[in-house]
Amino acid sequence: MRKLPITSIILTYNEELNIVDCLKSISDWVGEIVIVDSFSTDKTVEIAAKYTNKIHQRKFINQAEQFNWALDNVQIKNDWILRLDADEVMLPETWEEIALYLNPIPHTLDPNVSGFYMKRRVYFMNRWIKHGGYYPAWFLRLWRKDSGRYEERAMDEHVILSKGKTVNLKNDFEEHDKKDLSVWVEKHNNYAKREAQAYIHEITKSLEHKISENRSGTDPERRRWYKNNLYYKMPPYFRALLYWKYRYFIRLGFLDGIPGLVFHFLQGFWYRFLVDAKIFELKKSLNNKLK
Repeated sequence: MRKLPITSIILTYNEELNIVDCLKSISDWVGEIVIVDSFSTDKTVEIAAKYTNKIHQRKFINQAEQFNWALDNVQIKNDWILRLDADEVMLPETWEEIALYLNPIPHTLDPNVSGFYMKRRVYFMNRWIKHGGYYPAWFLRLWRKDSGRYEERAMDEHVILSKGKTVNLKNDFEEHDKKDLSVWVEKHNNYAKREAQAYIHEITKSLEHKISENRSGTDPERRRWYKNNLYYKMPPYFRALLYWKYRYFIRLGFLDGIPGLVFHFLQGFWYRFLVDAKIFELKKSLNNKLK
């Protein structure tokens, strides 16, 4: 089978439980795989080496900085970039759809198209979290080389295209994190710290390289608009409770069963409450420095 002109870049750190499924889902389709590892202490690099010899290791600051480093410093041989996390997999039907656009025969792609949006299905405790407004969420994960890079944000980063238009694919990609709940909680504790930092950074500094806030724009632009113009306008802590109730009851999160109960409470309430607490902590620290 002819491989597509795609270089997949994957950021890793201790992903031995997830990385095999991720790499298997792309190895027959992409022309190149690049791993940027943050000095894993498990078998991540050993496993990845069975699929590619393009493995780089460097200190991790945040997702955007790490990925942009790869774009700027790794020699990429293909015309298209695919970003996947180590716990994500591409579906065969999604590849077949992409191939219709990128294969030279038949070549159906508008030359002005520079990126593809895909929907993500998140699985938690082996259950597809289909409700609560969590699906569909659209992400720009495939774009032309030299046409896009991540906004300079510590958390909730998105690709910004410098030119061209985008296409929404019909088919999805999936997230299957096989790590246990304690790792999930630890990861989201770190996410909360980074999101609080991103919030403080945005309200104290003017950032040029960021996605626009547009209520009528793309899915990421709409979500950013609602977060900054609605959610963050509400009282801290109380807004986390309202958001959880909105997700679980109004957007029918309860239909996702027991895994959905755990997920929507932890991700929709506990995590958002923790972000507010860390924002308070950072503001207090900044105020003390100014005294």
